Amino acid sequence: MKKAVTSHSLRLFDSHCHFDFDEFAHAFGEELEQARLAHVERIMIPSVGKSNWQRVKALATQYPSHIFYALGFHPYFLHSFCQSQVSELEQLIAERDASCVAIGECGLDNLVDVDASLQETVLKLQLSMAGQAKLPVILHSRKTHNRLLQLIKQQKFRQGGVLHAFSGSEQQAKQFIDLGFKIGVGGVITYPRANKTRQAIARLPIDALVLETDAPDMPICGKQGQANHPKYIQQVLNELVLLRGEEKHLVAEQLWDNTQDLFGLKC
Repeated sequence: MKKAVTSHSLRLFDSHCHFDFDEFAHAFGEELEQARLAHVERIMIPSVGKSNWQRVKALATQYPSHIFYALGFHPYFLHSFCQSQVSELEQLIAERDASCVAIGECGLDNLVDVDASLQETVLKLQLSMAGQAKLPVILHSRKTHNRLLQLIKQQKFRQGGVLHAFSGSEQQAKQFIDLGFKIGVGGVITYPRANKTRQAIARLPIDALVLETDAPDMPICGKQGQANHPKYIQQVLNELVLLRGEEKHLVAEQLWDNTQDLFGLKC
């Protein structure tokens, strides 16, 4: 039986936070300290494209063991994509340091004005890279769950990862879990109107979940219009505990272990 965890020993891992964005740049050390005071011990920063590969790597180098990063092409930012960037990404992955623990943010988005065939081509390239490097992927999906599942199966991708910003049904989530993915649980569950997602998260296996904020985006309920922050992740945890009716310290410990395992990290 696991021992009880006090608030002082609570360890939280924000599995998806764009902490390199301008909203946090003016006093990054202070922003990180705010997260630490809220028991957020580790943060994963996914990149969006070539424009911030070096930035996320630099932050992880400056704050080792606290910040980790992923390299990839976000579908939303493919307007500036060119083929030469593929070899650049391949080289960065080949030469990666221990803080680079995933590929992404990558995926598909049916709500942006980016050619769907381009999105799929770039995603398949990244799944191939991740497979060769034996790294998980951080998946972005908006109105594309079924197509994403098809491509993952077609590519025979078996490294798993996390389905970021999950908003959907229990059945949809389980299809990704069956392929080795964790489900990213964020601020959406703090909104009472998100009943389908809240009920799905309440019923999914606890070992298939990880916490995330997507800061500065996806503000939690009550803070609409404000920049999100990893320090608010404990409010997502609190809502998750209420939905599941389980003990907070046990849920927190399991979520920490899930995220560590996902990214191949040691405690």
